[in-house]
Amino acid sequence: MINQVIELAERPDGQPSENNFRIKEIETPTTKDGEVLVQSKYISVDPYMRGRMRDEKSYMPPFEVNAPIQGGVVAEILESKSDNWREGDLVEGILSWQRIQTVRPELLRKVSPQVQPSSLALSTLGMTGLTAYFGLMDIGQPQKGETVVVSGAAGAVGGVVVQIAKIQGCRVVAIAGSDEKTTYLENELGADVALNYKTTTDMSEALKTACPEGVDVYFDNVGGEISDAVIPLINKFARIVLCGQIALYNETSIPHGPRVAPLLVKRSALMKGFIVTDYQNQIKEGVTALSGWYQQGLLKHQETVVEGFEKLPQAFLRLFTGEKLGKLVVQVN
Repeated sequence: MINQVIELAERPDGQPSENNFRIKEIETPTTKDGEVLVQSKYISVDPYMRGRMRDEKSYMPPFEVNAPIQGGVVAEILESKSDNWREGDLVEGILSWQRIQTVRPELLRKVSPQVQPSSLALSTLGMTGLTAYFGLMDIGQPQKGETVVVSGAAGAVGGVVVQIAKIQGCRVVAIAGSDEKTTYLENELGADVALNYKTTTDMSEALKTACPEGVDVYFDNVGGEISDAVIPLINKFARIVLCGQIALYNETSIPHGPRVAPLLVKRSALMKGFIVTDYQNQIKEGVTALSGWYQQGLLKHQETVVEGFEKLPQAFLRLFTGEKLGKLVVQVN
C-alpha cells in the first residue's frame, strides 16, 4: 500500500509557507501485538499547531524538525492486534500526518457510527466543540440577557460559541472577516449583530452601537486590535475568555498594546486563558451536551473540506488568510 507522511522541514520565521513542510513516501508499518493499523480519513488543521512549530516551551511539546507533524485525525482500523478493537472501526486521536500508521489503542477513542459525517468528531462534536463549550460555559458563565462578543466568530470554535450563547439566551455580537461570513453568522447561526472587521472603519464605534449595554462576556479567538476595541466596553464583573490569539501567532516579536490590568481592576473583571485539555476529566459532560443540542437541531455545523492528503500544508496556511468557513479539515483520498 502506498504510504506518505508530511514532516516539518524547517521552522517558520513569521508567516509559514509550503517550504516549511516535506511530503515523503515511506513503508507501511507492520502491526505489533497490542497495536492497531489505521488509515487516515479526515485530518484536522488548527491554529494551535503554529505554536508547536516554534522551538519553545508551551503546553504541548514542539514539533521536531524532520519528523511528522501531528494533529487530530479520524481514521479507520485496517488491522487489529488488540482486544476490543475491530477492523472497520472508526477512531479519533492525535496522530501523525500520515496515510497509514500503527497506534496504541489507549491513544484513540472510538467514533460512533451515528456521527455523520465522521469529521464531526474533529469539529462540532470533537476538540473544537469542546473548546467552545468549556471556555464559554465554565469561564464565560453566560446568563440569559447578557451580551456576548465573539471574535473569529465564523471559525471552528467561534461558530459553536455563537450558537451556545444563543442557546443560553444571550445577545450575541459576532466579529468576522468577510460579508459572506457575517451574513452566515446572522442568517444561519442566529447572531444578533455581525461585524466585518475588514470593512468596518471604526471598530470601537461599531461595537459601542452593537453593544449599547456594554459587554458581559468576550470570547477571544483573535487578540490584537480587535481585542483592543472590545475590552474597553466590558461591564462590571465581565468575563474575558482567552481561547486564541491568531492575530499574533506569526509575529516575530511581541507587539505592545493597551495595558488592560487597570480596567480589569476597575470593572472587577475576570480574564482567563485555557486549553481544552484542562477539562480532560469532564469530556463526557461536554460531549453529552453538544450531542444533545446537535440531535435537537439547536447546533449546526459548518465545514470547509479540502480534498487530498497532499493538500494538508496548503490547508494549514489557509488558517491565516481567512479562506474558510467553520472547521477546516482535509479529506484523505
